[in-house]
Amino acid sequence: MKRFVLPLIILIIVFGVYGRTFADKGRKHYEEAGQIIWEINTEEKVIALTFDDGPHRKHTREILDLLKKYEAKATFFIVGANAEKNPDVVLRMYEEGHELANHTYSHKSRMNVSQLIQELKRTDDVIYSITGQSSTLFRPVEGQYTDEIVQAVSREGYKMVMWSWHLDTLDWKDPGVDKIVGFVLNGAKEGNVVLFHDGGGNRRQTVAALEKILPALAEQGYTFITISDMMKIKENNMEEKEDRQIENTK
Repeated sequence: MKRFVLPLIILIIVFGVYGRTFADKGRKHYEEAGQIIWEINTEEKVIALTFDDGPHRKHTREILDLLKKYEAKATFFIVGANAEKNPDVVLRMYEEGHELANHTYSHKSRMNVSQLIQELKRTDDVIYSITGQSSTLFRPVEGQYTDEIVQAVSREGYKMVMWSWHLDTLDWKDPGVDKIVGFVLNGAKEGNVVLFHDGGGNRRQTVAALEKILPALAEQGYTFITISDMMKIKENNMEEKEDRQIENTK
């Protein structure tokens, strides 16, 4: 009997750890259903910079300074508890034209669906109390989701936002400024979504990397837009495609 115990424990661990990410219907299904966005197909020189885990009192301010300098817009996935501590930073994000999105209240990686929805609503309340505006965009902590989570947040009116898989900078690991810069500049393409972090720890490397990334991408002709702007481009492209199909059938 004992020889079956270890394999059983291993199976439980594997499904417990990985099941939450991979127990889904697949990217194609969610994209076609309009429930999750990773990036868009476009020939326009646009790119979306996204920042998780903030706001941070010091580093988010520094990032906002750089974005303002290069006339770049970004989307910030805000942790509600951090927003409560730094309402002035959140208000500045909003007033300078950046997009505020939801990254839960506590940033806990393990929550049941009911707890998750409560945290999303609590964070929405915090953002609304500061800016007078609500957000329907949500990024799950650590990118973890299940079919149940997707369906639940969709019913509540949220759209889940991930990122281009090849553009997770892993800046939270402090890999080095040059590595972050090279990673983004070598991988960036039209319609991509880049994942950075402005909170959750010391983000000096992220700030220093952005000082090089922003002018370099701008020189290549890129415009930095919000996730909502990117979604509008996708919708316009789909409408144009449908119009062409109608014309071809005449």
